[in-house]
Amino acid sequence: MSNKLDRLERKIGYSFKDQDLLVLALTHRSLGGRNNERLEFLGDSILNFVAAEALFERFPQAREGQLSRLRARLVKGVTLAELAKGFELGEYLRLGSGELKSGGFRRESILADTTEAIIGAIYLDSGMEAARERILLWLTAHIETLTLVDNNKDPKTRLQEYLQGQHSELPQYEVIDVSGEAHCRVFRVECRVALMTGQTFGVGSSRRLAEQEAARKALVAMGVEKVNE
Repeated sequence: MSNKLDRLERKIGYSFKDQDLLVLALTHRSLGGRNNERLEFLGDSILNFVAAEALFERFPQAREGQLSRLRARLVKGVTLAELAKGFELGEYLRLGSGELKSGGFRRESILADTTEAIIGAIYLDSGMEAARERILLWLTAHIETLTLVDNNKDPKTRLQEYLQGQHSELPQYEVIDVSGEAHCRVFRVECRVALMTGQTFGVGSSRRLAEQEAARKALVAMGVEKVNE
């Protein structure tokens, strides 16, 4: 068992002084007796605090609602399960027979909960700084992809909210060309943004669609969004 745990420690990048804490963190309630639920509770609280602190520092202009939304994206179960899969955590879980038969070692909710339990175990083993260091290292790639832009909203709204967050002037749109017959018009719109040198252009079958396209291009030009977003 010790050699197996040593392999897991190398994967997560942390060696326990008290390896029994790691064993407990891997123990699902289906096994009976002591399990990882209390560690999960502790780890969840620590994770949320560290994520909030990191986002507070990374986005100094963000409002409370924006920070809450970003934190929810950062610590959601899917993200934690993704981390767990990277550690191949399913191979180390201690599950009851029922969970084993039903494929519990692959279940995202169990993997996410166990990741939180491991955070709680690291905290008890070495304190807050060790837990913070691990969390930030694990989540660095996820943190770097976050922006203040809500991609569920249309490009014009996303651009406006981003500029408001930067305390910048709102974008200016101007129709510079309309072509085609009355039943199949093509609009060409220019978008100017104070934070950006030059302008972007959008083309669409309506003024609204052309403005949306120009706004999307402005977000990409400023590096707020990627080309494929």
